[in-house]
Amino acid sequence: MTLTDLLVALDSGETIPANSPLHAVMHETSQEALRITGELNGSYHEPARVRELLAELTGRVVDESVTLFPPFTSDFGKNIRLGKRVFLNAGCRFQDQGGVEIGDDCLIGHNTVIATLNHDLAPSSRGDLMPAPVVVGRNVWIGANVTILPGVSIGDDAVVAAASVVTKDVPARALVVGSPARVIRSVED
Repeated sequence: MTLTDLLVALDSGETIPANSPLHAVMHETSQEALRITGELNGSYHEPARVRELLAELTGRVVDESVTLFPPFTSDFGKNIRLGKRVFLNAGCRFQDQGGVEIGDDCLIGHNTVIATLNHDLAPSSRGDLMPAPVVVGRNVWIGANVTILPGVSIGDDAVVAAASVVTKDVPARALVVGSPARVIRSVED
């Protein structure tokens, strides 16, 4: 099994059984992510070097307009897609096996956690991994200490208030707050 095989399985939402060949590839890739994020977070780097390390982590070109303030952690890295003019503030943690896509012009606040994996509730298969992507639309502002759970989509121009836990989709131009996050009003110019 290869990383390409794993990404195809993850992106199709296929359950990855514990101790399977795909699970082994995921762990190998995670070791690379730990090495890269260790370098990223271990000392100061100029912004261009931060983007180089982020590109190495994701395996994709990172636009020169992207800004990341370390520390940043990802336990996989290869399933992150960032738009242009994205700002990732310090302390973000991405569990990206299921896929994390962040649109253009997004602001991601301090200590944001994005999770894209669930486990089976049955004790006999608890180690199995069930991926579901998180998609953040264009021009979204995610406040500090937000947690976004697997399978959630956040619509364009939405705002997620600080300390919210997002358990279901957020409509475009909505302001959501709380745990679980709920719509309190729309966002207008």
